[in-house]
Amino acid sequence: MNNKALIAVALASLVGSSAVMAAEPAKTEKCFGVSKAGQNDCATKSGSHSCAGQAKKDNDPAEWKKVPAGSCEKMGGKTEAPKAS
Repeated sequence: MNNKALIAVALASLVGSSAVMAAEPAKTEKCFGVSKAGQNDCATKSGSHSCAGQAKKDNDPAEWKKVPAGSCEKMGGKTEAPKAS
């Protein structure tokens, strides 16, 4: 095989593997209690605010952000919203 053919085969395999990777989005989960102030992903369940980026304090149990699936509890968070008190 000459160099041009070898390069063509290598490029084709890269493009093929990229297409497979793009078709499988990374699995994520909501993780409560791990977001830093201003870095939450969306509204709180309690309704104290309705938008991303409005968390007032670090690690508020009512605030959440998306993290890779399976990593939430390892980070010290919970996958369920806290019960209303």
